[in-house]
Amino acid sequence: MKEIIHTTQAPAPIGPYSQAVIAGNMLFISGQIAIDPSNNELIDGDISKEADQVMKNIASLLKQANYTFNDVVKTTIFLSDMAHFAKVNGVYGSYFNSNFPARETVAVAGLPKNVNVEISITAYKS
Repeated sequence: MKEIIHTTQAPAPIGPYSQAVIAGNMLFISGQIAIDPSNNELIDGDISKEADQVMKNIASLLKQANYTFNDVVKTTIFLSDMAHFAKVNGVYGSYFNSNFPARETVAVAGLPKNVNVEISITAYKS
């Protein structure tokens, strides 16, 4: 059985997918981009601000599902350019205390709405 997670504290999906889905003890959060859900505006121009908005969106979905960053076991970071790696990594790392999740970071040819960063996560709760 699966449960669809939705919150107005994170951007609405821009396609046929859910913000997040719980399946058993697993939470899957769809790729988040730097859209401010309060005004549906894209944050752009500063990669650190973009990354922070992405992480805030993820935090809102984790909270809605009753999970925390401590429950995150896997993340995938998509970047428009690996030159953004250090700044995104700094923002990303500030959301975790210890026991960091597994992760990959890849540069891609394009992302939705031409953003510079998109992050998806998988969390587990026993």
